[in-house]
Amino acid sequence: MNIIDELEWREAINQQTDAEGLRQLTEEKSISLYCGVDPTGDSMHIGHLIPFMMLKRFQLAGHRPVILIGGATGTIGDPSGRQSERTLQTMEQVQANVDALTAQMKKLFLTEGDNQLRMVNNYDWTHQLNVIDFLRDYGKNFSINTMLAKDIVANRLETGISYTEFSYQILQSMDFLHLYREEDVQLQIGGSDQWGNITSGLDLIRKKEGPEAKAFGLTIPLMLKADGTKFGKTAGGAIWLDPKKTTPYEFYQFWANTDDRDVVKYLKYFTFLDKEAIDALAEKVQTEPHKREAQITLAEEMTRFVHGEEMLAQAKKITAALFSGDIKSLTADEIEQGFKEMPTFEAPKESKNIVDWLVDVGIEPSKRQAREDLNSGAISMNGERVTDAELEVSADHAIEGRFIIIRKGKKKYHLVKLS
Repeated sequence: MNIIDELEWREAINQQTDAEGLRQLTEEKSISLYCGVDPTGDSMHIGHLIPFMMLKRFQLAGHRPVILIGGATGTIGDPSGRQSERTLQTMEQVQANVDALTAQMKKLFLTEGDNQLRMVNNYDWTHQLNVIDFLRDYGKNFSINTMLAKDIVANRLETGISYTEFSYQILQSMDFLHLYREEDVQLQIGGSDQWGNITSGLDLIRKKEGPEAKAFGLTIPLMLKADGTKFGKTAGGAIWLDPKKTTPYEFYQFWANTDDRDVVKYLKYFTFLDKEAIDALAEKVQTEPHKREAQITLAEEMTRFVHGEEMLAQAKKITAALFSGDIKSLTADEIEQGFKEMPTFEAPKESKNIVDWLVDVGIEPSKRQAREDLNSGAISMNGERVTDAELEVSADHAIEGRFIIIRKGKKKYHLVKLS
């Protein structure tokens, strides 16, 4: 299957500048293509992954991916999709973010072989450019009328846009031209909000290299959940690729809890399963939705891709332990992952009667209620039911001396940290 046919089957194409020309080019030879990301933070979230998954598909089809980390554009601020100016970061912060994103990308892409990942930083070819050369060599090729008509600028005219952010599309266009000349890059891909920036780059290439220059642009559809909300956002915020920001267990659970209405779309967008496998899972969504095979497969594929086999195994272990109540099988670090969003309390390491302990910690409102719950078998400690109201709770009960897990009723868990 031609890579363009595959992207169309996966419903992963929003707009193309020359659909037939790009199809023909990808059938004739392996091409170089790029996608960029600005280092506005020290980690990507799953929303950033969408165009890079497409880049990965091109790589697996034998094409050569180039990832541009915007060390220069990141200091300016992309106005796309924003109603206000970005807060400028220090050069030191931008560089720290560049280093972090570079490390993330290298984990996701092949870094050996003929079609290995190439990483570039636009700071390298812009930082010595002076303002006179910028205006004469590049600014002269951009019409203010055309720039004002681009959605990324037009949407900001009422609220206001600085010259700095207004000029962002010129810098991104310079990137495409540089990569076309120096890296033989013929295709830029990006999110749907990047269409104006991409077409500006193509215009610059044709003005500089001639109207017959073979360069193309492709954008990915804006992804919304079935309920109309933005993909990748939860009540707790974004789902990050950095395991320190979003643990592998949380990452796994995000995908495992996908709505039935969205799961097939996500399988097409985010996994490398073939059509036959995805069609079979789509059938299971219709005939056996309670088994959630599609969601589990999605969670496994994505966690393995981003965090690796070991972290996937750990996420599944935590999931199984919480489902079965086998808390003692978990390490303290796994408990910290699995109970991160659950009610958390602190208690001293000194021993204390369990009735007093439950009240002092804040799990029970009164000693009477604590005794009632113990007598009725409603209290479990580290997965084991406790009915003895005379029990002395101490550090010996804590897993690795750090945590005690109290379950009240069937599903209400509490994490107690000993200090």
